[in-house]
Amino acid sequence: MAFSLLTNYLTAAKYALLEQIRNRTALLLLIIFVPAWYYIFWLIITDDPLSFLFRAANVFLQVNGRHLTLLTAGLYTVTLICGFMIFSSSRKNTQFDRRLVLCGYRQSLLIGAKMTAVIAVSVAVSLYVSIMLVAFWHPASLPVVWLGFLGSALGYGALGLMLGVLVRGELEGFFVIIMVSLMDTSLQNPLGNPIANQDFLAWFPSYAPMQFIVAGAFNQQIPWSYLMQSLAWPVGFALSGLAIFLIKTHVWSANTSPPSA
Repeated sequence: MAFSLLTNYLTAAKYALLEQIRNRTALLLLIIFVPAWYYIFWLIITDDPLSFLFRAANVFLQVNGRHLTLLTAGLYTVTLICGFMIFSSSRKNTQFDRRLVLCGYRQSLLIGAKMTAVIAVSVAVSLYVSIMLVAFWHPASLPVVWLGFLGSALGYGALGLMLGVLVRGELEGFFVIIMVSLMDTSLQNPLGNPIANQDFLAWFPSYAPMQFIVAGAFNQQIPWSYLMQSLAWPVGFALSGLAIFLIKTHVWSANTSPPSA
């Protein structure tokens, strides 16, 4: 039984990963969009100091405005690209997933395979975005910055997964991902948002990753608890996607027992 479940999981995970590799448009967007996005902000933002509320120590940091904006730009790219890639593949494979369920695959196993793809895409995209950042600025600790990017990428990848099994049209899903990502990441930067230090921002998905990224980028005390908090969003989105997937595939009406003679 355990071997059969493992085989089914590996099969589902293989198809989920292959779907991401075949998404050449997203890969091209990643290669071209990330450095261009960084360059635009590096070009138009000055080095004037900004006051950023670092809640791990409950102090205001005077940081370089251009460097902080580059971090925000990187955060926006990982959320947008990961959300798009996972949403597109999840939506396209809806009918295929239903056929797998009728063949005896468990819904939780299929969501687990999709989350494997979410993790793989998030690791790759956040790593590329972190490496591209070095071309414009060297943060104090690049591995910590990468972990912060990864936490936010996982959250929006899981959001794309949930939307992929929830909405019917591409326009609705893309609109939600764009608007949520844009509002979420832009509100974390005090350069364009005078209320970036308000308490209500703690409820946004990119809040904890941004705090963690700033700590690593500007050589502050690393708030590891914020990294753990950032994982709450991908877990919540994944569980919501599983619940929606269970409802849409009507597991209670599927008959997987062999027919009688």
